[in-house]
Amino acid sequence: MAGRHLVRRLRIAATVALAATLLAACGADAGHSDSSAKNPANGAQGPTGAPEGLAEGVATPTGDAGQDGKRAADGEVSATDRPVSTFAVDVDTASYGFAKRTLQAGRRPSPSTIRPEEFVNSFDQQYREPDGNGFAITTDGTRLPDTHRNADTDARLLRVGLQTRGESGSARPDAALTFVVDVSGSMSEPGKLDLVQHGLDTLVDQLRPTDSVALVAYSDRAEVIRPMTPVRDREALHSAIGRLRVSGSTNLEAGLRLGYDTAREGFRASATNRVILLSDGLPNVGKTEATPLVREIQEAAAKQITLLGVGVGSDYGDRFMEQLADKGDGYVVYVSDRSEADRVFVQQLPATVSLRALDAKAQVEFDSKTVLSYRLIGYENRALSASAFRNDRVDGGEVGPGHEVTALYALHLRPGAEGHLADVRVRWQDPKTREASELSQPVTVGALDRDFAGAPAPVRVCYAAAYFAEVLRASRYAGEVRLTDLRGIAREAGESAQVRDLADLIDTAVSLYD
Repeated sequence: MAGRHLVRRLRIAATVALAATLLAACGADAGHSDSSAKNPANGAQGPTGAPEGLAEGVATPTGDAGQDGKRAADGEVSATDRPVSTFAVDVDTASYGFAKRTLQAGRRPSPSTIRPEEFVNSFDQQYREPDGNGFAITTDGTRLPDTHRNADTDARLLRVGLQTRGESGSARPDAALTFVVDVSGSMSEPGKLDLVQHGLDTLVDQLRPTDSVALVAYSDRAEVIRPMTPVRDREALHSAIGRLRVSGSTNLEAGLRLGYDTAREGFRASATNRVILLSDGLPNVGKTEATPLVREIQEAAAKQITLLGVGVGSDYGDRFMEQLADKGDGYVVYVSDRSEADRVFVQQLPATVSLRALDAKAQVEFDSKTVLSYRLIGYENRALSASAFRNDRVDGGEVGPGHEVTALYALHLRPGAEGHLADVRVRWQDPKTREASELSQPVTVGALDRDFAGAPAPVRVCYAAAYFAEVLRASRYAGEVRLTDLRGIAREAGESAQVRDLADLIDTAVSLYD
């Protein structure tokens, strides 16, 4: 009798579990909502959906065949099953800089350090600027080149560009910058501390007299080398930079904590307040993982002290630095040599110490009547659910004045497609008021219907950079291209120093990969 009762109870439990599973699935399928609201309120829900990106450039599983009998292309997301792609905006470029240094040293970079979006975002796209604050959206694209393996006539490349308005040095708010400098033994290698000192001296000379700078150094322990000092006292700041010396272990935790304490003490309500970490990202004392430090960094960011990472060295903790910058409402760049240091410290940092947009997110909603399937190239660790787009509690990306952000989609059209292709949206918060704004723009199939050779040069550069990254990270898409073809595309795309460097770097990779 007891055995029969046990069997009955097990059957009832199984039935309840099955019913719960079916109800959960029905709720997920019914979750799509209209995303056409003109003025969505803070915290409103956008279209639902799971993050699209997976590690190593592998897209989510393809869907069932549509009414025309066509299935999603291999490795692409079905536009019928999941039409919405959402991601946090990212302006990091460190992945490309570190790969460049590694290749030039005759070594293959680790696939785990390769992020295609950071390769693409390393190149000038020549987008138009908005008239006011916020973003301007640019969309265009092309057919794939004849050299792209297995590309059929319905294959396309979509470029989505976001651009903020630039800012002259005289127009920006004053800056209060706290430099946190790694002076541990690992920084003794040429191209580490010496490069940091050169960059800091250069930056101090570029800042305005009304800006202010503090200097913190750390090895086994951390110390304040110079408290917050007006830049008009340049001599004292240069002297403090010159006193930096290498010694001991790498207690990055102590350095960051003291750096934020110093930034809070020198906080200026009307200024842009930043902590700038200059390190090889290789801590070996104290907390050596990024996660335990993230909460403190997030709390400081909420109080308007943002983090910028500057990475150096042939041995470099790429993932560590990226995680810290992402959670600190900032971004990370990588400096490999003096010319790169001059570009970053002379052109980039002085112009972008302030912010144009907080928690910026982008969303592309594809029209399943014209788009069969798509794949966002990169942004795997920035992917968001569609409902997070209008949830302003969900962290996005931080973008400064004059910044460009590019996302590339590989996609396949339905046979005979014409008309509406997709809607592109961007949402962000004002850095001062935290008020949310949103902008959208439609894209047509015709915007992608041009031969690759006739596409704008920046589009061709994007293609070469993105698929170069796919080769370096050994993704499933690496076999679609040949490095020698990418090198030729880069060489034909323009005469700028940036693009020439890309062509030369691909040429360097040919001997290491082919």
